Amino acid sequence: MPLPWRHRPEALLTARRPVGQTPGMTTARWQGVVVAESDHTVVVEGNHYFPADSVCTEYLRPSDTTTVCGWKGTAEYYSLHVDGATNQDAAWYYADPDPAAERIRGRVAFWRGVEITD
Repeated sequence: MPLPWRHRPEALLTARRPVGQTPGMTTARWQGVVVAESDHTVVVEGNHYFPADSVCTEYLRPSDTTTVCGWKGTAEYYSLHVDGATNQDAAWYYADPDPAAERIRGRVAFWRGVEITD
């Protein structure tokens, strides 16, 4: 991606993904709303990393939070905003992961009460 996602959330998705559980798909849901759905997640350390084009960006709000992982690099965060409720820093991604974590480039993971089902 030419710019970090925090500055271009529209770069994550250009069309809204289907709402609802599709057989064979891994789904991220918060407040009863599907925020991501894919049949091609990458699982690292127990977290499903969804392809960027499977994330419903209308629910993302940029965050100033960053964290550093010793082998993945610097994570940047988004908060989820659904029906007036906010889940602070509930989604993260590695815009420029370290070489050992290259397989999660262009992917988003969720936590803080986001339900992941497959």
